[in-house]
Amino acid sequence: MKTPRQLSFTLVCLLAIAAPGPISAAESGWKAGTAKTEITPDKPQWMAGYGGRTRPAEGTYQPLHVRALALEDAQGRRAVALSSDLLGIPKTIYDHTRASLKERFGLEPSQIMLNASHSHCTPVLRGALYDAYPLPESQKPIIEAYSQELERRIIDTVAKALAALAPARVSAGQGQTGFAVNRRNNPEGTVSKLREEDALKGPVDHSVPVLRVTDAKDALIAVVFGYACHNTTLSFYQWCGDYAGFAQLALERSHPGAVALFFMGCGADQNPIPRREVFQAERYGHMLAAAVEEVLLETPATLAPVLATAHEFVTLNLGDAPTTAELEKIAVVPAGKQPTTQTRWAARLLTELKSGRPLARTYPYPVQVWQLGGRQLWITLGGEVVVDYALRFKAEFGPATWVTGYCNDVMAYIPSARVLAEDKPGHPRGRVGYEGNTSMYVYGQPAHRWGDDTEEKIAAGVQRLVKQVSASAR
Repeated sequence: MKTPRQLSFTLVCLLAIAAPGPISAAESGWKAGTAKTEITPDKPQWMAGYGGRTRPAEGTYQPLHVRALALEDAQGRRAVALSSDLLGIPKTIYDHTRASLKERFGLEPSQIMLNASHSHCTPVLRGALYDAYPLPESQKPIIEAYSQELERRIIDTVAKALAALAPARVSAGQGQTGFAVNRRNNPEGTVSKLREEDALKGPVDHSVPVLRVTDAKDALIAVVFGYACHNTTLSFYQWCGDYAGFAQLALERSHPGAVALFFMGCGADQNPIPRREVFQAERYGHMLAAAVEEVLLETPATLAPVLATAHEFVTLNLGDAPTTAELEKIAVVPAGKQPTTQTRWAARLLTELKSGRPLARTYPYPVQVWQLGGRQLWITLGGEVVVDYALRFKAEFGPATWVTGYCNDVMAYIPSARVLAEDKPGHPRGRVGYEGNTSMYVYGQPAHRWGDDTEEKIAAGVQRLVKQVSASAR
């Protein structure tokens, strides 16, 4: 029989064997590098997110940032994930940024992942949402100058992350937190009562994907995490990252020297409720950070140093184009009233038609798939994606699959076939909902809705890319 001292010594030895030890440069396989840059506007600038905005921001509650994680596998294949405290990255900025990253670092579109947190307390960017607001002409040069500077800071942040590449260990896990509520099925004023009765309705995705990156001494240098819920807790006129911003800051405080990168899941039809108060945004941020900490505490499964990436622009069909007569009718502003999002949308499209420019009938929609360690699938989709897509792809590829929306190009809401059908005028439910119909005016798309084949086109693109990364990782 062993003495207590012998048992203690044996336990220490076993723990030393089980615990992940330091990684030498020769055995690491993975390399990783991080960087973080502030992007808070330094001039009074229009805020994005809510159609009711009537003036520029009035100060800063929480600084805004872009954060980057660069990865390199054992074969030298690289990829960069960037998170941003922005409503969404529009096509012009995505196009310029990926062209610059290709020129400077040889990165292909498949190797570049530009995430936006979708906080509604962040700046309007070039060419995005102009129909949504009563923007004075004096604001447009400010927005253009900020957008140019944002592009420069994104490129510089990626450059710093790539320059910092060093031996690392990469692990993946998944937690859960439950504050997201399906806003289509649960009127906001009823949510508290429905929670008490355990009667909330509608699909949700409460999973919290976590990517853990540690250095050669097993110190945390990056944690990437996601959640499917709108960053709409706050609606004041101060710059702030909302619950995602509070979650990132909480994790960075708990792990000095680490960079925390949030990505938005398929949360286009999900809201944090109750909301509107700063303490609520802090609460949700801390709930999310706590879910991440639980995964980190459990030491998620280590991923082999194998990286595969794939990308495709799927051609999505727009619905029927509005006619000139229809636009002329919509563009009329009644006497004594102010222009609305819809009247501005119609007036702009009329101007385009009268100048001889035909309205676009399709859109190049970015779909991307990464596979880490030969097993962890990470699917990214452009636009404001409803939760049905995450649930579909998890059912198809496994519950550990990560599905990110609001990625690379945020051009409109992306409804599923179910949501499109529910929001179609004349539907038996009598609903002409926002996600599947009227949101197109906000984003300036030249149609009332997407084509009915939207979900199947996106799904087919994802399936092609999953096959591609699975084959290349072998």
